Amino acid sequence: MPILHALQETFGHVPQQAVPLLAEALNLSRADVHGIVSFYHDFRDAPAGRHVMKLCRAEACQSMGGHALAERLLHRLGLDWGGTTGDGQLTIEPVYCLGLCACAPAALIDGRPLGRLDQERLDAAVNEARNDWSRP
Repeated sequence: MPILHALQETFGHVPQQAVPLLAEALNLSRADVHGIVSFYHDFRDAPAGRHVMKLCRAEACQSMGGHALAERLLHRLGLDWGGTTGDGQLTIEPVYCLGLCACAPAALIDGRPLGRLDQERLDAAVNEARNDWSRP
């Protein structure tokens, strides 16, 4: 796991070319390494956008309208979960509890928590991320 985290930190994802090398170095099968990369949601097989928004999919957020907010956002951006906008600015990922249940629906954008989301707040956060070319 630490090697996979280091690869993702360095490259922004776990390159497919690294899987056979890791398998050989760790005396594992390629399927074992691929299974780990594909099982854990935080590992990516392609680089994420400049900014990453994680929308909570847990029950508290869903009960407060999170599902509808997420569906509208994905539709508006023309994305599926894990997709990145065409400009490369924003990746939308699901997360299955942020521990912000009292502030539902909630999200993280670049690790910054956003709570009590409504359409206006969500759109503002997305627009800020997509229009911010200066932040990494």
